Amino acid sequence: MEKIQHKTVSVNGIKMHVAEIGEGPAVLFLHGFPELWYSWRHQMLYFSKKGYRAIAPDLRGYGDTEIPSEISSYTAFHIVGDLIALLDNLDLEKVFLVGHDWGALIAWFFCLFRPDRIKALVNLSCELRPRNPLRKPIDCLRELLGDDYYMCRFQKPGEVEEEFASIDTAKLMIGFLSSRDTRPPCIPKEIGFHQAFAQLPTTLPSWLTQEDVNYYVEKLNKTGFTGGLNYYRNMDKNWELTAPFSGCKIQVPTKFVVGELDMTYNIPGIKEYIHNGGFKKEVPSLEEVVVMEGAAHFINQEKPDEINAHIYDFIHKF
Repeated sequence: MEKIQHKTVSVNGIKMHVAEIGEGPAVLFLHGFPELWYSWRHQMLYFSKKGYRAIAPDLRGYGDTEIPSEISSYTAFHIVGDLIALLDNLDLEKVFLVGHDWGALIAWFFCLFRPDRIKALVNLSCELRPRNPLRKPIDCLRELLGDDYYMCRFQKPGEVEEEFASIDTAKLMIGFLSSRDTRPPCIPKEIGFHQAFAQLPTTLPSWLTQEDVNYYVEKLNKTGFTGGLNYYRNMDKNWELTAPFSGCKIQVPTKFVVGELDMTYNIPGIKEYIHNGGFKKEVPSLEEVVVMEGAAHFINQEKPDEINAHIYDFIHKF
């Protein structure tokens, strides 16, 4: 990791921390919740050796990047705006884009708003879901999965932060990263996240080291979780703001990879949507869908060699 360089750049009115290594065509990696640039450590080293320039920022609200205090400062337009400003700062006209979890959702928005800046996209774990012009996303989630679904629980400012604060951060991160429960996470208030995490593994999986956990813990103990939670709190606002894009398709060449044990893949109706034509209708340039056997949600860390190969096999054609 010592070869990875770190710097702070000014983008869209905030200071952004960026990790970078290598020279050549640029690959921009976007992390998810509750992660950091560090989630892409394996990919960065691999692609720098393959002749690429690997770039991974801490997104707005995370790690060593600034954390605006207003919830309204975390819309998809703010975050994509940060990334466009980053490309301009680095003098990059186009990049290959790779996203995971919320990073994948931001990547979908990026390709919707500014496809001219993207050569090709590889998204992990979170498929593009079409905008329902009649119903806000949180209302849809409440109807499908109930008020206790974690995205619904995340909506009230301060509530989940208080629950997370009562749990050791290392235990939280090990629980998040190592969970292989395919059921949608529903956490009733009377149970709370404290009891839910008490039931999750506390031993490290083979692909996660204590050094890895310590890095996440150091940063999260400094920043807390509010920045990342504010992405969820803007889901309905993103729905409102993207009304002009309703019905627009993703036209960027795309590959999608998901673990068969990923809870996002096992939400009712998602497998049918991905495999029966709905996903391809929304992403006409979707060239490949890969379901990785035995893999859960955090596949770029759990299966780095396979994910590296999947990304490289796709982007090296362009």
